[in-house]
Amino acid sequence: MNSNPTTLSAGFGALPKPPATGHVTLIINGVRREMQLAPWTSLLDALREYADLTGTKKGCDHGQCGSCTVLVNGKRINSCLTLAVMQDGNEVTTIEGLGQEGNLHPLQQAFIDHDAFQCGYCTPGQICSAQGLINEGRAHTEDEIRELMSGNLCRCGAYVGILAAVKEVVDKQNGKL
Repeated sequence: MNSNPTTLSAGFGALPKPPATGHVTLIINGVRREMQLAPWTSLLDALREYADLTGTKKGCDHGQCGSCTVLVNGKRINSCLTLAVMQDGNEVTTIEGLGQEGNLHPLQQAFIDHDAFQCGYCTPGQICSAQGLINEGRAHTEDEIRELMSGNLCRCGAYVGILAAVKEVVDKQNGKL
């Protein structure tokens, strides 16, 4: 066996050049953001690493837990399952864009009022998903809310509080409270 480094490296050739970054424009929480991103950058990583919005959580990174749920043009998506370049020009709303300190979004307040979280890790995704189902106008009963929120997991098991919080906001918007 020849251990000459020149011979060994010559057989492998030059390393491939990584793809160039691309220009992506996202309207995040109402603010236009221009970013240079690698083509494989997920929306989740763009939000956390490039826009410094860490409210959106990385749970499983496979679309199975819902921790990374955000709203894109008002619809809920798992931000780990979409590339940022696929959302170029779209409006993205994260938990930071739903309410402000001293002026909480009704869902944020309902989650507090109903103790709808324990560790809080899943809470941003839960709240964004809840806002998405409200936007869809399909959640009226507890069973519908359970079904539509089933993609958002809570390892602490705060589902009773989550259901009560979402139901309260849905009922208020439908004039039932």
